[in-house]
Amino acid sequence: MGIFSRFSDIVNSNINSLLDKAEDPQKMVRLIIQEMEDTLVEVRSTSARLIAEKKDVQRQQQRVEHEVLDWENKAELALSKEREDLAKQALIEKQKAQQAVDSLQQELERVDESLSKLNDEISQLQEKLADAKARQKTIMMREKTASSRLQVRKQVDSGKVDEAMMKFDRYEAKIDDIEAQVDAYDMGKRTLRDEFAELENESKVTDELEALKARMNAKKNENSQ
Repeated sequence: MGIFSRFSDIVNSNINSLLDKAEDPQKMVRLIIQEMEDTLVEVRSTSARLIAEKKDVQRQQQRVEHEVLDWENKAELALSKEREDLAKQALIEKQKAQQAVDSLQQELERVDESLSKLNDEISQLQEKLADAKARQKTIMMREKTASSRLQVRKQVDSGKVDEAMMKFDRYEAKIDDIEAQVDAYDMGKRTLRDEFAELENESKVTDELEALKARMNAKKNENSQ
């Protein structure tokens, strides 16, 4: 059984309400769109049939209108020939033809009214269909976003992130251990640069010691004078 039983159900439907009640909104909106598209095809088919019917009625009307004129001309011809009896019969046929014209005109008006109504229904249905398709895109985007967020939360909650961070910590600790071993190998080893630096320091100490001795001797000589 379809979602909509009549065209008016579609036009008056509240898509939000239908989706809120649905267990699977995405599936529901697909069904809604499918039924609307099927209904749109049916309405357009009916419109095409009525348009063809209208053209047929117009052709019949034009033919009968010609008959009306023809019988009127015949009545005039009969009177011109003083055949009043034939003129009356021609006018009777003219009246019959005119009644047919009037009947066809009523039929034409009925078809036009139906076509106008169908045109309005097609416009309303297209609006509803566009709304449903827009909702479908929104639902699909929301579902995609929610699924992505859920996947991220599952990854976080599963401990995989913590496990990865622990691997990084272990790797850094391993590098620290290697660097410490390198530093240990260098301990106690004197390089050529170290020996020159030591000589420079010894020279500075010796120069400072000699300068201090000189200052003390100078003070001592001043005091003795």
